[in-house]
Amino acid sequence: MKNWLNAQWDRFKWRCIWSWEGWVNCWQEEHSLKQWIVANAVSIPFALLLPLTGGERAVILALGVLILAAELFNTAIERCVDLITQEKHDLAKQAKDLGSAGVAVTALAAGVAWAAILVRLYL
Repeated sequence: MKNWLNAQWDRFKWRCIWSWEGWVNCWQEEHSLKQWIVANAVSIPFALLLPLTGGERAVILALGVLILAAELFNTAIERCVDLITQEKHDLAKQAKDLGSAGVAVTALAAGVAWAAILVRLYL
């Protein structure tokens, strides 16, 4: 049992290390991740200071985190496409554009949530 627990801990440890390495690489290489961090830095104080319900606050905060996750997925798609080919190709462009669209849709969801909450608060 002890060996099994040690193996599970090692697997968890390595997953954390690899995830951190991915985050650091994206932070260093992708300007758009920094832009979404700034957007979250603006959104989070409002979510914490406005008189929101717990559910509203959770939705806003979770959607902010999901935008970051979408950006990480998009970056992974871009890197895979670039590994396969640097040539201009319709499918490569579509893959990259679809990843970008995924980030945009996630951000749109956050905007819709903010709009719905602000309408409830001020109308």
